[in-house]
Amino acid sequence: MSASLNPCDAVVDAAKERNKDPLHWPARMWIALLIFSGVILLDGLDISMIAVAIPEIQQAFGIGAATAQWLVSAYILAFGGFLLLGGRCADLFGRRRVLVAGLAVFALVSVGGAFATDAGLLIVSRLVKGMAAGFTGPAAMSLLTTTFAEGPARNKAFGIFNLFEASGYSSGLLIGGLLAALNWRYIFVLPIPVALLLLLAALRYLPPDAPRAKGQQRPRLDIGGAVTLVAGMLLMVFTVVSVEEAGWSSLRTVIGFAVAAALLMAFVAIERTVKEPLVRLGIFRNRGLVAANISAALLYGGAMGFQFLIALYLQNIQGWKPWQMALVLLPAGLMVVLVGPKIGALISRFGVTRVLMVGLLAFVPCYLLMLRIGPEPDLWGVLLPASVLWGLGFALSISALMVAGTNGVADDEQGLAAGLLNSSLQVGGACGLAVLTAAIAPGTRLEMLYPGVGVILAFAVLTLAAQVMRGRG
Repeated sequence: MSASLNPCDAVVDAAKERNKDPLHWPARMWIALLIFSGVILLDGLDISMIAVAIPEIQQAFGIGAATAQWLVSAYILAFGGFLLLGGRCADLFGRRRVLVAGLAVFALVSVGGAFATDAGLLIVSRLVKGMAAGFTGPAAMSLLTTTFAEGPARNKAFGIFNLFEASGYSSGLLIGGLLAALNWRYIFVLPIPVALLLLLAALRYLPPDAPRAKGQQRPRLDIGGAVTLVAGMLLMVFTVVSVEEAGWSSLRTVIGFAVAAALLMAFVAIERTVKEPLVRLGIFRNRGLVAANISAALLYGGAMGFQFLIALYLQNIQGWKPWQMALVLLPAGLMVVLVGPKIGALISRFGVTRVLMVGLLAFVPCYLLMLRIGPEPDLWGVLLPASVLWGLGFALSISALMVAGTNGVADDEQGLAAGLLNSSLQVGGACGLAVLTAAIAPGTRLEMLYPGVGVILAFAVLTLAAQVMRGRG
């Protein structure tokens, strides 16, 4: 193999050369994978830490629950709204460049959040951090898929990548609870050194983005497509997040969905006519990508619903502290740690579809166990087994979906594929929570949770059905 003049091409070539033997990656590729995985860990950490600190922030600023929930919702809104644009910008303007810029913004805004003097500034900082994550997430994922060749190398890389994602979320619950007990501002301080460390590592170890070929024009951003896409996604996520307050049948909700749909239809119309579209619509002819995105949305709807029900049961009904709940979910994180490094080998041996089906099937007994919750928490008979099954299902299915959603996609559209998959996860999770909260009655009675169990079971069955239909198609 001839030496490449471009360091980025050299890394990609090295990955392809070692496709059949991932254990012999050079140290530089392991460092690159740790950087990509660290980015997704930071996102999970930041989302889960803030969730357990909301009571302390409410007390500090004297705000009500309606205002406090926007500390979480603002991040989700911006994150979900900018994922597609962030992924496409990574393709057009350079994945390393977008990743570094996003990490810099993330760190800077974290400083602002740590020293915020009122709730409004804190919510704005969460909004901007969500926007930054909307760029760093797909940039990191597309860097992974263009660095590690399709096949065993990428399968193994995704297993480790998702190990970090799940570890970030589960450890964030515990770390957030401990930091909030000291001072809630520490929750905004912790991401600063992590983001800066990742930024410096990216500058030091990731090869520069490939330069444009001689005579190649500078990529142009489809402004009309970008505006309609971001506006449509923001409004759709905002409407879904607001359903609990407004109600499904309210005029506000109906208008929100209608305008969001109109904006997204305008986006499609623009993409069909513009010379350099933001999103090449032909990418949706990839059946594996479409099926992976549908399954991802359904899976995340049920998975986030499960965590919400666990939180309601243990914190609202049983009166547990957030860190105590985090300990119950710890086996889920341990399952991801144990299974994650082996997923690449499992996918290479049994195929992505079989691994995905086993992962999806694990959610069914997990959710059925929730029907056995009673007035007294049953750790060994219900909660811990459910946590183990959830961790197994999440580890297997998310990694398999990421492989399925990026296989067969050209390198110059990997950012778009990553943005699509992450958007499906976020929108699916938001919709799942909206449906769940509509199904359960308000209050602190045990009986209010059982309809919610039916909802997450329905999501699990629909996800399985989507995969069965794909196999028959």
